[in-house]
Amino acid sequence: MDPQAFVVATLVAHLGLAMFVTGHARLTETEAGKWPFVTLAFGLAGVAAYFFYDESSDAGGI
Repeated sequence: MDPQAFVVATLVAHLGLAMFVTGHARLTETEAGKWPFVTLAFGLAGVAAYFFYDESSDAGGI
């Protein structure tokens, strides 16, 4: 895969994942907060953080 195609594919994937996080937040009527931006930057890791980050945890956070 040439570098330009890789960058375009990565951009499309990250945009799609960020839209998924935003859509999920709207459908579940929860606050998306910073997670669409984190997902846009980090892709699948941002989606995982959106689902598993617990702000109420006493153990700290990410």
